This record gives sequence, structure tokens and C-alpha cells, in this order.
Amino acid sequence: MDTQNPSAPPRAQSALASNPARSRHHTGGVIHENTRHTTRFVVIGNHLTQHPDLSLLAIGLGCHIQSLPSGTPVDIKSLAARFKEGTKRISDALRELEAHGYLRRERVRTPAGRIVTRTISCNQPGHRRQAADTGCPAPQPRPAPERTPHPRGPRPRKALPAVPQPACTAPALLQQSTDLLAGLRRHDPRLLLSATDTEHLAPGVAAWLEREATPTAVRHALTTDLPDEPLRRPAALLAHRLAAQLPPLPPYRTPAGPPPPTRHRLRNCDGCDRAFRAPETETHCRDCRTARAASAADR
Repeated sequence: MDTQNPSAPPRAQSALASNPARSRHHTGGVIHENTRHTTRFVVIGNHLTQHPDLSLLAIGLGCHIQSLPSGTPVDIKSLAARFKEGTKRISDALRELEAHGYLRRERVRTPAGRIVTRTISCNQPGHRRQAADTGCPAPQPRPAPERTPHPRGPRPRKALPAVPQPACTAPALLQQSTDLLAGLRRHDPRLLLSATDTEHLAPGVAAWLEREATPTAVRHALTTDLPDEPLRRPAALLAHRLAAQLPPLPPYRTPAGPPPPTRHRLRNCDGCDRAFRAPETETHCRDCRTARAASAADR
């Protein structure tokens, strides 16, 4: 009963004794079955595929971009049409790659004068070299313009928009327009206008009044539905409304004819006591005046 098999080991070797870091329940790691590529492949460094800080989406997107031919669009819209992650996640992944040096974006001007964004993929961050030709010419350096030193002063204000001009520039009409503009600040304190702005806008208000718009209607058109935010240039807004909302001309009216003839009251002739119509200066009727004129001629 105590006979032992000399060919059997005294006891099984413990896996934990030979590899203390190996788990008791470890089932084995990845096994590669590699076949050498001869076409359609790209060399990608482990510093990207095993990057400790990049997300899995950023690593996959970086590998995809490095595998694309030069000139392939890699903007967010094109990538979102290719993958299902959505524009937000793709945009975040592109920013990760750009932050770690795997992408670089430059704005260049084409020969036609357009500004385009050129994306440069770097397979080894920190080792810059001439980028591959993507069809976009490199920006040409421009000679620095000669600048003449001049004293600094306040920047000139942009001219106000043009306003309608009235056909009649009577002083009373322009004064009424000026008074209307000066009173707008009572309806909205933001419409406090300077004297120069008021002088520019007054003809536009006069054109409205000339077209039979009442002062109340003009005031309503200028102060209704103003934006809630502060007004940078209230005069520019009022000038735009005066031009854009100008009412039409009043309807055509047939001009009045000549005034009717004056009808004098009846009075008695001093010569024949006959009633006749004539101005107050006439004292004799027509027959008596004719007879008197003939008698004077015979003399």
C-alpha cells in the first residue's frame, strides 16, 4: 500500500508560484493570427492605438483618418454621414486628437480668393514635416503694407440710413416733425436722440405727415415692437422704419373748379327807382348809366 510511482511528480506545480501576478481564474490573453499585408494597408503607431489618454472613439477615428487618401473630406458633417456616433461625439473626438497633436487645422486662401480649412493628419505628433498635397495651395506671404503713423482719434461714426424726403419743406412742417421726434423719449427712454440725429430724421417724419399720416400714427410706427435688448443706435432703427414703412401717397382728388360768381343783393336805382343787382359802389342801373353817358357825350 505504501509503494509510490517513481515516474510521477511528488505534487503538481502551482501556477501562482511561477507567476504571482497571474489570477487563479485567468483564461489567457489575445492570440494574434497575422498575415502579411501586401495591398491596402497603413502603418499606424502603437502610441496612437494604445494611447493612455485618448478615448476609444478618438483612437478609432484617428486610425480611420490616417487610413484615408489625401484630399478626403474629414469635416464633422462628412464623418457624421459615414458613422453613426453623431456630430457631438465626433466633434469631441476630433478635439481630443487635435489636443494631442494628431490633427492640425489651418485656414488657407485658394487662388479664387475663398478661405478654406485644411486638416492635416500627423501620424507622429511632434515630428512636423511638409504635409501631403491635398489640392489646396499653401498661403503665400504678403508684403506688409506701409503704414503712415497718424494720431489716434475717435473712430468716425457710420452714416445713418437715408430717410424719405418731403416735397414741401415748409418750416412749420419740419418744426412739427422735430417736436414729434423729441417727444419719443417719453414713450421709451432709449429713444433719446441727439440734435444731429433729429435733424437727419425730421425730413422723413415730414414725408409721413405730408402723406396725411397723423402724428399719432407716426409715433406708433416708430415706438411699437422695439427689441428688448439695449439699442446701440436708435436713430438708425428709426431711419430704417421711416424708409421701410413709408405709407403710400394719398388718393387723387379732382382739383376744385373756379369759385362761383358773386351774387349781389338787390338795390333801387337813384335815377328810375328800379330794382337792380350791383356792387355797393353803383347807384344807378345799367339803363340809367347808359343814358347818362350818352347825355354827357352830346354836350
